[in-house]
Amino acid sequence: MYPFSDQHMDWWIKENEKSFIEDLKKIVSVPSIIGKESQGKPFGEDIDRALDEILAISNSLGFRTFKNPEGYYGCAEIGSGAEMIGILGHVDVVPAGELEVWDTQPFDPMVKDGKVFGRGTQDDKGPTLASLYAVKLLMDAGVVFNKRIRFIFGTDEETLWRCMKEYSQREEMPSMGFTPDSSFPLVFAEKGLLQLTLSAKNNSGICLKAGTAFNAVPDAAEYKGDLVAEVKQELEQLGYEYQVITDGLKVLGEPVHAQVAETGKNAIVRLVLAMQAAGISSKTISFICSEIREDAFAESIFGICEDVVSGKLKFNIGKIELAERETLSIDMRIPVTADKEQLVKRLSASAEKFGLKYEEYDYLRPIYVPEDHPLIKTLLSVYREVTGDLTSKPISSGGATYARAMENCVAFGAVFPGREKVEHQPNEYIVIKDIQQAIRIYAKSIYQLSR
Repeated sequence: MYPFSDQHMDWWIKENEKSFIEDLKKIVSVPSIIGKESQGKPFGEDIDRALDEILAISNSLGFRTFKNPEGYYGCAEIGSGAEMIGILGHVDVVPAGELEVWDTQPFDPMVKDGKVFGRGTQDDKGPTLASLYAVKLLMDAGVVFNKRIRFIFGTDEETLWRCMKEYSQREEMPSMGFTPDSSFPLVFAEKGLLQLTLSAKNNSGICLKAGTAFNAVPDAAEYKGDLVAEVKQELEQLGYEYQVITDGLKVLGEPVHAQVAETGKNAIVRLVLAMQAAGISSKTISFICSEIREDAFAESIFGICEDVVSGKLKFNIGKIELAERETLSIDMRIPVTADKEQLVKRLSASAEKFGLKYEEYDYLRPIYVPEDHPLIKTLLSVYREVTGDLTSKPISSGGATYARAMENCVAFGAVFPGREKVEHQPNEYIVIKDIQQAIRIYAKSIYQLSR
């Protein structure tokens, strides 16, 4: 069935373990958070460095490489033929957040207890590198590719996907493929992703800023004002964790990805609940305290919004800023069968009651690839063959992966069932044995797709 044996794969992976870890350290050590735009570097110096690093690694592994002159994306390719298989990964990462809750330095990757720790190890530098190494395994086994295998490296996945918009306008699209940016066995449905702001002129006199990203439950929010004692008392009454800091308080949350917002603790929400209880309010604060509170499903606005395919709507307040204007930055994950426009109408009407204006920031359509699709059948068959796991089923997700960027594409690994998902969290890591198993799965899957 394959022109290489399982024993050969095991030997090759062991022989290349050190090289893989060193390459992973190289790309994780680049703090590729979105930064200031400059010529040829639309998302900042560090993201551009990370793109150059992954292209250099690809070149050293034997791929043909290409970098978009404007710096939006890069490609690595092998094989020939009219048809192209796409593997989509991204080199940008979300901010590290509060450094004191990391046991290691987020951009100084460390190998410990059979794991590699660092921001981006799981999302998405580690899995992308594993896919590259899987193709290198095939190359070293003498596989002749009758289709082109193209890696597409994005640079703006954690924000607005401008990289993929540029790619789709300029380059050939693959006929099918996957993105190694979620969970095994595979994700056949992804909710719609709506990012939006609610804003108004700030007449409250309150200054406040917290949160780092739309799609991350904020891990901390600080209050510095005249009513520190009163806010502290309300935090204690509510049972919320906080720290005393110079001239104020820091409310502590539990950061998770917005797709599972209900499993975290939103520090912004907790702070403003205490602030309002202490007599401090504004339009955005009143909106949160009246309409949302700690309900990550926002059922007071939308009711119970869910479907069988993809589950419940998720609602995350990722950022708040009270300066000259008040602004809430919100991330919504919408069930694949839900009517986006009806949801927007409900939210807009709710916001208007508090004098807040709705504005769409970004929207990514949902995807749904039926389970009887040949791509699903191929990937699922290989996953089961390699792992022996015959019980795990294709899953739906609230995550937004590059699978939405092209037709006939799904998210495929690299987190295994039962393993912790630590994307966007402190102490992000990958398990070395797991990523080696992912290399086996990707190698066989890519071989099958290329036949």
